[in-house]
Amino acid sequence: MNFRVQVQTAPLSPHSDLVPAWGSLAGVGATVTFTGQVRVAGEHGEVEAIDLEHYPGMSERILQAMLDEARVRWSLQAAEIAHRTGHIPAGDTIVRVSVASAHRRAAFEAAEWLMDALKTRAPFWKREWVDGRPEWVAEKASDVESAARWTARDDQDDLP
Repeated sequence: MNFRVQVQTAPLSPHSDLVPAWGSLAGVGATVTFTGQVRVAGEHGEVEAIDLEHYPGMSERILQAMLDEARVRWSLQAAEIAHRTGHIPAGDTIVRVSVASAHRRAAFEAAEWLMDALKTRAPFWKREWVDGRPEWVAEKASDVESAARWTARDDQDDLP
């Protein structure tokens, strides 16, 4: 299974069990893994934890579609998105994106694009716990701007 989506409530390791085997795949010259943790410092104070909700079934299908898009766009040999949901304490791993490709630039770009897509396209809802009180977190303009770079880049690729 070279392209895997995993959504779970159990603690998530920052290390993928798939990556070591990817080195033996034909054509793999680079692997990149990004790991994201629940930030301790939020916009409104010290974050104790977050609650991350999703729509089971739909979330996995959308994440798989993102992997499929990245696979074609960067000619990936393998990729994984692992995302945690539920109540997650500050400092814990919340997301891991790993990709394998022939070249490093494609691996770095694919991992970055997948993270931007996760922040703007994945159906997750986040509530931060600050000072014992929950507060829903709105989409950040910086995430939208980061994801928009890829669209602008695609538009330039179409120019003669």
